[in-house]
Amino acid sequence: MKARRNKKQIPSFRKLLKTSKVKLENKLKNKQFKQQSTLKKYRKEQRKLRQAVKDAVSKKPIPLEDPKEKRPGKRIEREEEEEEEALPLDMMDEDDLQLMRELGQRASFLTRDLSSSEPVHAKKRKYERVIDKYEKIPRTLQTAPEKEMIHLLPIKDKSGIIPQTREKPVIDNNQDEEDQEEVELEEEIVEDPIRELTLEEHLIERRKKLQEKKMHIATLASAILSDPETNIKKLKELRSMLMEQDPDVAVTVRKLVIVSLMELFKDITPSYKIRPLTEAEKSTKIRKETQKLREFEEGLVSQYKFYLENLEQMVKDWKQRKLKKSNVVSLKAYKGLAEVAVKSLCELLVSLPHFNFHNNIIVLIVPLMNDVSKSISEMCCEAVKKLFKQDKLGQASLGVIKVISGFVKGRNYEVRPEMLKTFLCLRIKELEVKKDTEDINKPKKFMTFKEKRKTLSRMQRKWKKAEEKLERELLEAEASESTERKLKLHTETLNIVFVTYFRILKKAQRSPLLPAVLEGLAKFAHLINVEFFDDLLVVLHTLIESGDLSYRESLHCVQTAFHILSGQGDVLNIDPMKFYTHLYKTLFKLHAGATNEDVEIVLQCLDVMLTKRRKQVSQQRALAFIKRLCTLALHVLPNSSIGILATNRILMHTFPKTDLLLDNESQGSGVFLPELDEPEYCNAQNTALWELHALQRHYHPIVRRFAAHLMAGAPSEGSAALKPELSRRSAAELFETYSMAAMTFNPPVESSSSKRKNEVLQGDSFLNEDLNQLIKRHCSEAATHFPLDFTKYLKTSLR
Repeated sequence: MKARRNKKQIPSFRKLLKTSKVKLENKLKNKQFKQQSTLKKYRKEQRKLRQAVKDAVSKKPIPLEDPKEKRPGKRIEREEEEEEEALPLDMMDEDDLQLMRELGQRASFLTRDLSSSEPVHAKKRKYERVIDKYEKIPRTLQTAPEKEMIHLLPIKDKSGIIPQTREKPVIDNNQDEEDQEEVELEEEIVEDPIRELTLEEHLIERRKKLQEKKMHIATLASAILSDPETNIKKLKELRSMLMEQDPDVAVTVRKLVIVSLMELFKDITPSYKIRPLTEAEKSTKIRKETQKLREFEEGLVSQYKFYLENLEQMVKDWKQRKLKKSNVVSLKAYKGLAEVAVKSLCELLVSLPHFNFHNNIIVLIVPLMNDVSKSISEMCCEAVKKLFKQDKLGQASLGVIKVISGFVKGRNYEVRPEMLKTFLCLRIKELEVKKDTEDINKPKKFMTFKEKRKTLSRMQRKWKKAEEKLERELLEAEASESTERKLKLHTETLNIVFVTYFRILKKAQRSPLLPAVLEGLAKFAHLINVEFFDDLLVVLHTLIESGDLSYRESLHCVQTAFHILSGQGDVLNIDPMKFYTHLYKTLFKLHAGATNEDVEIVLQCLDVMLTKRRKQVSQQRALAFIKRLCTLALHVLPNSSIGILATNRILMHTFPKTDLLLDNESQGSGVFLPELDEPEYCNAQNTALWELHALQRHYHPIVRRFAAHLMAGAPSEGSAALKPELSRRSAAELFETYSMAAMTFNPPVESSSSKRKNEVLQGDSFLNEDLNQLIKRHCSEAATHFPLDFTKYLKTSLR
């Protein structure tokens, strides 16, 4: 016979996949159902267990009656007595009879009337009355006192739940009374009122506590400094004192601990960044010294992190005005703690730019630069400036610049101008000009063996070999960063700075940040890409022409424009005449009082516009500026006058033909027009520098010297020449040297030499003889007193 053929088709892969999915879903559902059912069972068992415990607690254990005590003879006698005592039915009321019948039916199964179809248990047990329930409990006489029982947790067995009890231990009442008396006596002793301290005693107590805390801090700090690797765990003990709870000394101790920890971290922190260990490094076997170093580094990093978190929390508590539950530190004291915390953060920002969590400190400090509190804002700005000045590589500066740029943009350019003024302290310009590592950029070529053999003797070759080996070791030990890396960092930093500046020029032209932006552009203009020059000059000219700028801001615009044109902008074909005209017009608007800081910007502009671009400046323009500057020197402070006269001296040397201003004769046609704002067309060649005659009688000796020097034609030799300390300094340096910021004479006025007189005049000897006689005559005359009559004067006034 042939094998029977299977008619079922083999299922496809898709069908198998589909059925497998269904099976998996069913399995998952069954698993979930089983979990739910087991959970329900567990809950049910727990509920039963709790109920059993409650029942065991509520019910009293009922002692069973002894069946031997019950005798049948006595029971028969009782029944006969009850029959005798029972009343006949004729003497009972109908209601009582009905009640007795009902009770008789419900008494028991034997005495019940079976003819009635009423169920035995008409009501459930829980609905039975309390009296009936009480009556059902058998009564027994208690000969011995019942012992108190303590109910314990029940035991669950296969048969069910077994309740557990234990006898309560009996305590002697006399002993209880004695103990109670002793407690009362102790309370009486404790409740004695504590004597209140006077203010003086309280201060002495506080001083003692503070001295103890100071000694403890000093002991811990000195132990850590003496051996940091061994005593690194004491940092944790010292840091725990930041949570000082004694309200008398809490604030002072916390401040001392903050400063102590800051100084400790500055001293014991290594000069490299500590990175976390990899799994492979942790598993390898190492020496004890290396293990000790690793433990020290891990402990240091963790404690440094916790310390920074504590400082951050203090600043946040002050900003949010949060009062702690312990109420140890008041809200007023929070500001003092926050100031100390910010100061410590600033110190760590400047001192440890290479160490871990430096970026976290930057993120904390930058928002505080824009803080409402002026002291905190200035503290943070000064710290950032200090960091910029000392950062040679530029890594830390780049991190700060990124955060500041993002913060300014996030606040929609509504920040303090001081934030952007910190950009002026970047060391980019100096490092671009001066190469610190020139010898490392081009590696030194050492002599080959053939060259040595040709030129040197055997002994010389030996010495040369040792010298080259030493030089190689020194080069490796120096390990200074290459110029390429520095330039890369500086380029990235400058890009962020210029993006911030250009955004403000484009979107916030009326912002108070504009002066800082223009000042920054003036400083870094020589580093701007040539592609932006044309557009930038158009923007600057538009700002000047708008009239919305103050004269200081417009001076910054002029300074920026000429910095651009004096550097790479030489290749551009741009006529800056409008900027010359604007500066010429602005000169008479300068402040002549104590706030004459704008004169320094003018001196810098004149140096860039006239001295450095001497080939593009005409003689008429130079004459007009010299004349206007001499006029300006008459009504400004002495240090400004010295700077202006020093600029005129340089201009007279740069343009020799300007000495015609020292002559009275006029050159060419026309009359000088001092009120005209165009320097090319004011006919300055037809005037003279008469202002120098007035300046020769100035009270300041240096101004007098400069005026006499210029009147003599500014010679470099002879009696009218200046001393080297004046002639070798620039105009801006002289302005700073003879500053009048303190409103005192600079240089101070020389004290006149007092001549000793032989005779000391006293009293009348100071007066003239005629005046002395007249005074004596008036004093010798007898004074006559006339009665005063006010009525006549009153009448005349009324008329």
